[in-house]
Amino acid sequence: MQRVTAFFTELMRRYLPDPFVFAIGLTLLTMVLAVAVQGQAITALTTSWGKGFWALLAFTTQMAVILAMGYVLATAPLTDRLLDRLVSQVNSPRTAIIVATLVGGVGSWLNWGFGLVVGGIVARKLALRVKGVHYPLIIASAYSGFTLYGLGLSASIPVLISTKGHPLEAQMGVIPLSETIFSPTMLITSLVTIVTLPLLNAWLHPKAGQPVKEIDRSLEAAPKAAAPVLDTEEHGTLAHRLNNSRLLSYVIGAIGMGYVALHFVQGGSIDLNLINFFILFLGILLLGTPIRYVEKLNEGIRTISGIILQYPFYAGIMAIMASSGLVETFSAAFVKVATPATLPFWGLISSFFINFFAPSGGGHWVIQGPFMIEAAKTIGASVGHTSVAVMLGNAWNDLVQPFWILPALALSRLKLKDIMGYTVIMMFWIGIVYSVAILAWG
Repeated sequence: MQRVTAFFTELMRRYLPDPFVFAIGLTLLTMVLAVAVQGQAITALTTSWGKGFWALLAFTTQMAVILAMGYVLATAPLTDRLLDRLVSQVNSPRTAIIVATLVGGVGSWLNWGFGLVVGGIVARKLALRVKGVHYPLIIASAYSGFTLYGLGLSASIPVLISTKGHPLEAQMGVIPLSETIFSPTMLITSLVTIVTLPLLNAWLHPKAGQPVKEIDRSLEAAPKAAAPVLDTEEHGTLAHRLNNSRLLSYVIGAIGMGYVALHFVQGGSIDLNLINFFILFLGILLLGTPIRYVEKLNEGIRTISGIILQYPFYAGIMAIMASSGLVETFSAAFVKVATPATLPFWGLISSFFINFFAPSGGGHWVIQGPFMIEAAKTIGASVGHTSVAVMLGNAWNDLVQPFWILPALALSRLKLKDIMGYTVIMMFWIGIVYSVAILAWG
C-alpha cells in the first residue's frame, strides 16, 4: 500500500496543476467533447458557455457565505475550546489521522459546510500538537470525511426531492428521507464508511523510517500580519460600547434563532438559505459581540477566493453539458445496459464521471436528474434508489474533485498536488463501499 500511495503522490506532484488551471482544462475538454461527440458548432457552445458563466452566481454566494460563516462558527471560542480539549487527548500520529477523519466525517454528515471547515481546523491543531504527523495526509484525511455529506442531513439531492414543489415533482413525486438517507441500507453504509475510512487513512501514514512532512511550525508560530483595526473608538465612547455590546448580539441572535424555530413549527423544510441563516446567527451568539464576529469573519473570507474565481467556470461547463446534450449521451450509454436492479449502480458510475464537469450537487441533479428519473420510470427501477445513487456518485467523486478541496487548501496552505495522491486511494475504497451498497440495495 505504501508503494501505491507513493506512486499516486508522485504522479500528482509531477502532473497535477493548480485547481484554477484544472478548471480551465475541463472547460476546454468539455468544448472539445461537445464538438466531437455532439457535433455542436463552436459558436453555439461558446454562446452557451458565456450565457451560463454566471448561472451559479447565487449558488456561489451561498457557498461563499456558508464557508466564511462556517469558519466563524468552527473557530468561535466555545467551539475552539471543545476542539482543543479533543485534540489534547491525542498523542500518536495514527490516532491523529483517525480523529481528523472522524471530525471531518461527522461534521460533514451534520452539515457539509461546517464539516469542510471544522475538519481542516482540527487537522491543523493535531498537526501542531502531535509530533511525527504527516501533514499532507492528515489534511487529506480530514477532507475525505466530506464524502459523508452525501449520506447526511445536508445531502442536497435527497433533501431537495423530499421537499414539496421541487423541480422534478411532476416526474417523480416527493420522496421522503426515510426512503433515501434514512433507509436501513444507507444508514448501514454511513456506519461502514465512518468506521473503515479512518482506519484506511491511518494505514496510509508513513511507517517508522519513512519520510514524513510535518507542518511548518515556524510558519504557524510566526506573527500574522496585523488585521485591520475595526474598532478604533476610544473606550467609553458610545461607538465602542455598541461595537462591543453583548446585548445587541444576544438580542439579534435570539431573533434569528426564533425565526428558525418558527420556520420548522410552520412546516418549513431545510434548504441552503436556512442553513446559512442558522450558521450566521448561531455564530453571532457564540462570538458574543458584533465586533468580534466581524473580525473573525474577516479571517474566514480568505478561504473563499478560489470559489469566487472558479465557480463561474464550472457554471460555464455545466451550461455546455446541458445545451450540447453531453449528459444525456453519457448517461444513455450506461442505461442501455441497465436493468431495474442495476440502473442505480449505473447511475452511480455515470454520476461519478459527470461530477468532474458539474461538481455542484444541486446543479448536477438539474442536469442528470431528469434523464435518470425518466429512465427509472421507463424500465421500472426505484426512483428513490436511483436518486440516492446519483447523490453518492457525486459525493464519491468529490474526493478527487478540486472544486471542493479549495477550502482545505486555503486552511492548510498546501497545494492540490500535496494531498491528491492520498485522496485518490481513499476514492478507490469509497467507490467499493458505495458500489456494494447500491447493488445490495437494488
